[in-house]
Amino acid sequence: MNDHVQRPPAEVRHAGELARLRENDDGDRPPGWALSLRAARSFVIGDEKLGISRKFVGDPSLVDRALVTLATSRGLMLVGEPGTAKSLLSELLAAAVSGTSTLTVQGGASTTEDQIKYSWNYALLVAEGPSARSLVPAPLLRGMAEGRVVRFEEITRCPLEVQDCLLSPLSDRVLAVPELTGPESMVFAKEGFTVIATANTRDRGVNEMSAALKRRFNFETVFPIPDLDTELALVEAEATALLRRSGVGAPPRRDVLEVLVTAFRELREGRTGRGDATDRLSGVMSTAEAVSVAHAVGLRGWFLRGEPGTAADLVSCLAGTAAKDDPEDLAKLRRYLEQQAGGRHGDQWRALYEARHLLPG
Repeated sequence: MNDHVQRPPAEVRHAGELARLRENDDGDRPPGWALSLRAARSFVIGDEKLGISRKFVGDPSLVDRALVTLATSRGLMLVGEPGTAKSLLSELLAAAVSGTSTLTVQGGASTTEDQIKYSWNYALLVAEGPSARSLVPAPLLRGMAEGRVVRFEEITRCPLEVQDCLLSPLSDRVLAVPELTGPESMVFAKEGFTVIATANTRDRGVNEMSAALKRRFNFETVFPIPDLDTELALVEAEATALLRRSGVGAPPRRDVLEVLVTAFRELREGRTGRGDATDRLSGVMSTAEAVSVAHAVGLRGWFLRGEPGTAADLVSCLAGTAAKDDPEDLAKLRRYLEQQAGGRHGDQWRALYEARHLLPG
């Protein structure tokens, strides 16, 4: 059945590894946790002895601090540039700690408290009045009642008053349901409940968090991958998996991916590997975007020509990535291809330079 799902949750994708970790886990577990802290760490960053793959390419000390935070009564806030795998890390941590990553709220301008806490089955509500039977629990209520991790994606995209509905659950560990009476009117958090929130640094100022809510979170910054080789290996692995699921019969070419990742890093940092200054794009040139472009290049080459795709395909696929935020970025990309790609050695750099005319505009 999972073969037909585009992207199963982490606890399904890695069910075998989680089972292996539980079988070999002899460490002490924080109350309500499915794994010990050491086993949860191994799930995220890998363990060769147990055959556990590395799933998050980043600073292991960040994972350690995140797990320690989750073992306390404070929430965890992951912040960083778009595409730095904040959501992936949140998903992996939730799967390791509570066995499920699907109690998720997707923040946005239209997000309401009902989508976070609870709503009602209105047919039952009209017929019977407010009752536990007519109440429809949302992720926050379920997480508290079941003692699980709740994920809140893009929290700063929610209105401030909606964000602040987390104040009482994170401080007093209780959620009031004023429509009900008696014991059912208060939901007390079971051991294991906590909240992992994510926010993009580019979204700061959209709906800045209140000081009261900030105090209930430990903030951790997820930085871009620092070195080219690590980023290249990650892009290759992720793009290969995506292409396989898309029915492409050939893996991406390594030399094409080297050009792609190098160009992304230079356009992101505004400096070439040789130290020369170049235009820095205002758009997001993240590792996640690089994987998306590599996937598109592979699809384009395979389904149009029956080959893995070349650096010339990069030009067409890069245009949509570069021009998302500012039309001037397309001109910057054109200057990069003319000034930087033309002077590089290698067949794929030459193909990239010769295809620069394919940029629109």
